[in-house]
Amino acid sequence: MTKDRSPIRVGLIRCDTHGAYYGALMDKHDPLQLQRPLSQGQPSRYSWQEGGAHYYHYTDYANASRMTVDFVEGFRIVKMWDEHRDAAECLAAVFKHPPEVCDRFEDVSDDVDLVFIADCNGDGSDHLELARPGLERSVPPFVDKPLAYTLDDARQIVNLAEENGVPLAAISILRALPDAALFSNRLTEVGPLQFGCIQGGGPSLAGQIHTISLAQHIFGDGVTAVRAMGDEGPNTIHLEFGGRTDRPSQGVTLNCDVGLVWHCAFHASAFGPAGAIHSAPLGDFVFPFGAAEILRQVREMVHTGRSPEMTAGMVEAVAVAEASRRAHETGELVPVDTP
Repeated sequence: MTKDRSPIRVGLIRCDTHGAYYGALMDKHDPLQLQRPLSQGQPSRYSWQEGGAHYYHYTDYANASRMTVDFVEGFRIVKMWDEHRDAAECLAAVFKHPPEVCDRFEDVSDDVDLVFIADCNGDGSDHLELARPGLERSVPPFVDKPLAYTLDDARQIVNLAEENGVPLAAISILRALPDAALFSNRLTEVGPLQFGCIQGGGPSLAGQIHTISLAQHIFGDGVTAVRAMGDEGPNTIHLEFGGRTDRPSQGVTLNCDVGLVWHCAFHASAFGPAGAIHSAPLGDFVFPFGAAEILRQVREMVHTGRSPEMTAGMVEAVAVAEASRRAHETGELVPVDTP
């Protein structure tokens, strides 16, 4: 916990597209360098090096230097690491005050106020390993989605944070998305809520966690059991809430693998006796506002020493994903282990 409101010194682990995406929202940088960080013909490691992070942060076609999404003050990235050192050096050069590029991820947690573990497309299986050094030094972390691949790993991360007296943040952009909150506020339009549906995210665990998190945001936590089906994995997941009267009585179905979608858009629908409502596309043009909300919560966490409430939802999301894998294997209804 910082003593004052001076900039939070951030150590960034993994310089993938989420590292660049969040980084550009929290620290001063050269937008044109973010747009074109590589020389023509130079091979890229991550999509942000092709302009993927700049594209949705700077949507004014007449001025590529005018940020059109929320910038969150109060952070300074001072260290970073990636398994590809050239990618870390490439990202470091984007910032006005280039951070130190570390040789080992363990070094990122030295003399910082926050360890930020970014993960765009991974499954979280290395998050316990990446988070451990900082937690053992009592540095609060943000762990990108998913918090972990297994519920056991997720619990170990939570326990390490508690043992070392530090708060923990782990939130999907979809859980913090303002546009999803606006849609959730409309649920009363359909009368007593009977059924919900989310489509999008893709077949990877990263995509499934986003889909689960969006369902939690709109329809609520408290999943008690799941069913799952799909050719390659649990790409269609049905969530049950144990008969709770404040949740959809017939549950919520997630259709993760729906093919190519417009700018990574998710869609939500809700049904009841008074009719149905459907969301606008929840995609790349609004995602930065969810990321900015996460950064505001992380900033507050560092200053107050309190974990964001949404972190508990991520632990449940990992439990739901794990139960979904078992349900897919067995073809049966599988209870969700209480986080």
